[in-house]
Amino acid sequence: MSGLEHRQLAPEILDGLAADDPRALASRRDLRRINALMFQAKIMASLLRKFVPTPPRRILEIGAGDGAFMLAVARRMAGQWSEVELVMLDRVDLVTADLRSNFDRLGWAIEGITADVFDWAEAAEDERFDAITVNLVLHHFDDEQLVRLFTLMMPKAPLLLATEPLRGQLALTAARLLPAIGANDVTRNDAAQSVRAGFRGSELSDLWRAVNGKPIEERRAGLFSHVFVGASADTGLISP
Repeated sequence: MSGLEHRQLAPEILDGLAADDPRALASRRDLRRINALMFQAKIMASLLRKFVPTPPRRILEIGAGDGAFMLAVARRMAGQWSEVELVMLDRVDLVTADLRSNFDRLGWAIEGITADVFDWAEAAEDERFDAITVNLVLHHFDDEQLVRLFTLMMPKAPLLLATEPLRGQLALTAARLLPAIGANDVTRNDAAQSVRAGFRGSELSDLWRAVNGKPIEERRAGLFSHVFVGASADTGLISP
């Protein structure tokens, strides 16, 4: 798999655009469609059902974006989970009144936090959650940053569950076909870069172990996704 043996990180265009930039708005619409095509919400909901059997009180979402992804997850879980507090952490404030209303109808409450994830994690030493979710975010960080992130997050929750891009030739080919669904230039560039920076094998498990965590599951999911579930060192869950 020439050129994809190792992760290749490069800045993504969307990260450098203002929240209200027309290209950014269009790219976020594209991302909602890409999440649907990748079945990311379905995959995350299945992980939550499998590894969080007791309805949680508080969930932290890292890199929440416009909230569309976790709303899709919540719609799948609301029949089993009610009165959940979802803390949505992102460096850009995209939480709207409509989003709050949509979660309210499901019996979920949301709190938006606008901050750099590392700055927030270092300042919020006493914050505790029942689970941490991450979707299409970890691939933005190099290994050193991921070790730092895992170190900061592990004391805050017994589990971290992630759905990330699969680094593979099929996924890269699919990214190059995004013009077929009308994706703009930002999305086309960033999707291919996300695949190159994505994960496979036990790469996330190895980093989780490096900070004394217990990897629970890491595998390919579907055609384009890679999932990881890690437990804190003091949980009773058994790693593979």
